[in-house]
Amino acid sequence: MPTMADVARSAGVSVATVSHVLNGTRTVLPHTRQAVLDAIDELGYTPNTLARSLVTSRTRSIGLAVPATGNPYFAEIVQGVEAAALEHGYGLLIADPHDDPEHERKVVQLLHERRVDGMIVAPSADPGELVAYLRRHDVPAVLLDRVPDDRAEGAQRLDQVCAEGIEPMTRLVTHLAGRGHRRIGLVAGRPGLSTTAERITGYRHGLAAAGLPFEERLVVHGDSGTAGGERATAALMSLAAPPTALVTGNDAMTIGALRALRERGLTVPGDIALACFDDFPWADLFSPRLTAIAQPGKELGATAVRVLLERLDAPDRPARTVRLPCTFVHRTSCGCPGRPSRPDASQGPRRPEEGADS
Repeated sequence: MPTMADVARSAGVSVATVSHVLNGTRTVLPHTRQAVLDAIDELGYTPNTLARSLVTSRTRSIGLAVPATGNPYFAEIVQGVEAAALEHGYGLLIADPHDDPEHERKVVQLLHERRVDGMIVAPSADPGELVAYLRRHDVPAVLLDRVPDDRAEGAQRLDQVCAEGIEPMTRLVTHLAGRGHRRIGLVAGRPGLSTTAERITGYRHGLAAAGLPFEERLVVHGDSGTAGGERATAALMSLAAPPTALVTGNDAMTIGALRALRERGLTVPGDIALACFDDFPWADLFSPRLTAIAQPGKELGATAVRVLLERLDAPDRPARTVRLPCTFVHRTSCGCPGRPSRPDASQGPRRPEEGADS
């Protein structure tokens, strides 16, 4: 089995130079770096990750804790994280916290015990213990997708990466209002999540912009899942004066809403218009095709990796929040005539905008 010394002899450099190329511990001239990489490829050299971690105190691994099971949106985020991590020479350890605060803290501790260099975590609705653990153990971490409120003490001192939530939901509501709808129902996500709160705020802004009153009974929580979305939609359609249009807070609840409407023999958009937050790969295959807000899942994952690596390189820099824009994808479930299912050019793509330091 070839050794680092063999690589150094083949490349005509010192063992220390090979080490710097492998570990990124010092700048190496481009032609020298390429000579080392060519020698590694020619000899089939495989670095001893364990030994290297003992020297550098880094394992070149990232812990990722997101509720990925059965959720297309988080599946896209995982793909983005994995691709960006591999591009920078990092491996990935993945755990599913199941949106449960106690389980969340346990899986984060397990990832920490496996000596990951840093973590990317989508926090639950009650992330107090999670944030306390990360702060207590000084774990480099990025909070992804969800921004904890002030009840999670110390959360604002952690880096955060998420998509815009208020303006895109406002646009869905004003679009439906522009179609003449005056009773627009919202199937909202799990209470306590920042994404749920932001989308409710956007819903209210949309109603206000259209000159429509807010009616509390037209907002029902679907707890961010398919079954919950089905129950919430059934409750909305059971009202004495049911909505004529629905907005759903995520892709899983959209599936539940469609099931509930089908059970009632209602058609979209013939009997009720529908627009959803979260686009997903098969949204264009539904009949009708779903008008949706598309979140940049892969870009969010890649950005979280970039922010985490910057944190590892500069542990003392101020925390920051990075927000990425979403895209309005105009199809036919809203009741509009058939139109191409490409993103609205007025909404993107745009460069990510970084908020002020937290």
